[in-house]
Amino acid sequence: MTKRKLKWAIGGIVLLLVLGLVGSRLNAKRQARVAAAQPAKVVQSYDLAPADLVAAGNQELVRTLAVSGGLKAVNSAFIKAKVAAEVKSLTVREGDAVKAGQVLGQLDTSELTLRVSQAEQTAASSRAQLDIAKRALENNRALVAQGFISPTGLETSISNEASARANYGAAQAAADLARKALADAQLVAPISGTVSQRLVQVGERVSIDTRLIEVVDLSRIELEAAVTPEDVADVRVGQTARLEIDGYREPVEATVARINPSTQAGTRAVMVYLSVKPHPGLRQGLFARGTVEVQRRTALVVPAGVVRVDQARPYVMAIAEGRIAYKPVTVGARGEAVINGTRESVVEITQGLAAGTQVLRGTVGQLRDGSPVSIASPASAAAAR
Repeated sequence: MTKRKLKWAIGGIVLLLVLGLVGSRLNAKRQARVAAAQPAKVVQSYDLAPADLVAAGNQELVRTLAVSGGLKAVNSAFIKAKVAAEVKSLTVREGDAVKAGQVLGQLDTSELTLRVSQAEQTAASSRAQLDIAKRALENNRALVAQGFISPTGLETSISNEASARANYGAAQAAADLARKALADAQLVAPISGTVSQRLVQVGERVSIDTRLIEVVDLSRIELEAAVTPEDVADVRVGQTARLEIDGYREPVEATVARINPSTQAGTRAVMVYLSVKPHPGLRQGLFARGTVEVQRRTALVVPAGVVRVDQARPYVMAIAEGRIAYKPVTVGARGEAVINGTRESVVEITQGLAAGTQVLRGTVGQLRDGSPVSIASPASAAAAR
């Protein structure tokens, strides 16, 4: 390459560099003018009401165990047929109140009356045979004393008298059984309570042990709840509970009355029986759910909805220097506590949060970490409502 061509090449490169530098400076100025012409980006601020916040604090944590099951009367009884007969009458229906010893119905006694008569006639015949055997024995004893018959004949008379006495006793027992069967034809309430079921109708013929009427005593009702083996260790007789019963607005109090010593086959659950406080509207079979108080202690707690779990580690949205701050926390036991005068479901915070920290309730949607917030005064919030 000649020197002349080399100079031209170097000159071209220098020219390109100068043009590139000038172009970049012009582009920078143009971008600056565009940026100056656009409005500055505004960081959104969120307005919060006092009800959106709650302060983490040391409260008496009531640790509870959830239970559920059906209500059942402690005392109930089925009136069964003790004899095979036709149902002659029933004087009660479902919902009727009855007292112990009250006659509720009658089975047909035609056959039973005849059997009583038959048994009594058999007993009378046996009595007559016994009288004959007694007189024969007395006569033979006198004859033996006079030497007219041998002692062997007396022994035969003694055996005959004993046999007649045994036959008479058996006949008497049969007559007693017949009379008992006749008495069993009357249907009598074994306990006081309310008729729950009437299982037969007049005119039906029933066999022995057929269920006829069910009576339940609603003065004592209990909840049968299945508890897992892991949780039953914390349950003690006498612990209190609060139950929500289908159809009732107000919770009903209950107390742990008994704990079954055996587990249920298949599930291995343990049945716990809670005595429910008497209430005029309680009925057997209603479904109830609630919590048993198993422990009380002081702990740092927040409402359960405050803790958010949409990230790898549980966290709360706290207020720090007027901004939202995500604070990872370690949770402990769950239970109930009174917060601002209201009993709420709470969770214990063991790490990550200090007492008195303002945190957002679960009813507040997701806010970005670091977003500024403003909190309305209680008067302003009340006026806005």
